[in-house]
Amino acid sequence: MSWPEPAPGVAGADQHRGVLVRGAATEGGPKPEEKPSPRKRRDAKKTARKRAPKPPERKRSYVCSVRLNHDERALLDAAASATRTSLPAFLARSGLAAAHDLDNTAAAVAGHRELVAELFAARRHLGQVGNNLNQVARAINSGGQPTEIDAVVTAVQRAVIRVQAATDHLLEQQ
Repeated sequence: MSWPEPAPGVAGADQHRGVLVRGAATEGGPKPEEKPSPRKRRDAKKTARKRAPKPPERKRSYVCSVRLNHDERALLDAAASATRTSLPAFLARSGLAAAHDLDNTAAAVAGHRELVAELFAARRHLGQVGNNLNQVARAINSGGQPTEIDAVVTAVQRAVIRVQAATDHLLEQQ
């Protein structure tokens, strides 16, 4: 079966969506209109390496999957970039450091965290009481006689004792 010839003057060049369709110069060969690709060959060897590969006995071959929420991921990414390591390397190093220091258990870490929180709260309280003491001093300097001077001095002494106790306890743990 043969295809009918188009009517004279009706059919034009073969087009696909308005673009002229051109066949290859040879089957499977290069097209004369195209320039060779500037990409490098995949099998070309790299000329320089940043560092020597790890010996086989030190190479890490096990994969451990960790699930994190968005906040945890952001915090760990920031810590890893601060130490100039990748996130997996940071997690491996910090996990190994915790495993080597078995005295630093989860309860000890939680207690340490609570102690630091108490130290910051005591410091904040001392700042607030110190502000009250400054107001009393300003009133005295302007010729006034504030009635709450004894209460403010007592509160400052308690705040100083609180900060000192938290600091001493923190230093004893280290």
